[in-house]
This record gives sequence, C-alpha cells and structure tokens, in this order.
Amino acid sequence: MTRLVIYTDGGARNNPGPAGAGAVIIDGAKKIEIKKFLGNQTNNWAEYEAVALALAEAKKRGFAKRAIEVRLDSQLVAEQLSNHYQIKEETLWPQYMKVHNLLVANFPDAVFNYVPREQNKEADRLVNEAIDEANSPR
Repeated sequence: MTRLVIYTDGGARNNPGPAGAGAVIIDGAKKIEIKKFLGNQTNNWAEYEAVALALAEAKKRGFAKRAIEVRLDSQLVAEQLSNHYQIKEETLWPQYMKVHNLLVANFPDAVFNYVPREQNKEADRLVNEAIDEANSPR
C-alpha cells in the first residue's frame, strides 16, 4: 500500500489574529480537502491545528495504521514533530501533544517534511477560504 500524503497549512492574519487551518489528503487519485476557521490564534498554533485536523480526518476515513507523509511549509513545526527541535513556546505544548497522541494511537509510521510554500498552495488556499468565510457578512 502506498504512503498516504497529507499537505497541511495554518495561518493567522496579523499573527496573532483571525486564523485558519487547511489540509489536503491524497490517497492515490482521491483527494480530500479540509478547512476550519480557528478564531484568534498564532501562525504556529494554527500550523499544529492543521496537522491535528488532517490526522483526525484521516483516522475517521479509515486510514489509520497507514504509512503517512505530512508535508507542511512550517519548518519549525515539521522539525518539532520530527523531534529535531525543542518546543520552547509553552502555548504549543498542548498542540504538540494533541498531534503526538493522534500519531501514537493511529499512525506509527509517519514522517514530516518541510516543503516550500509554492508546493503547498492548495492547503494555503483552504486556510484563506476558512478565514474569509468566517469573516464575511452573512
């Protein structure tokens, strides 16, 4: 079985500010898009939340126990989740633990890779859609 590829992105306008998370799960020819408005948060918090949302969705769709590769344009979060960088910002610890717990229980064969922003445009689009939709008059 091929490795499941997941692109994630999180962002906050004015950091902190209105934030959103986006993810694209790719399983062969099948593509699943996820987006969520996160309220007022920081960029890094939103990056973690995007990974958590994607993992929860992958679990819900029956992808648990599959080998996964998460591609994200936050080098900090990619390196922290790969256990190469320490987590110094205390507000990120609960986010790290949320992702860690999803991984241990469901995705023991997971790798995190930093990709340039240009390779993460679909997830970035979903972040902006989530923020724009939450802030548009109804």
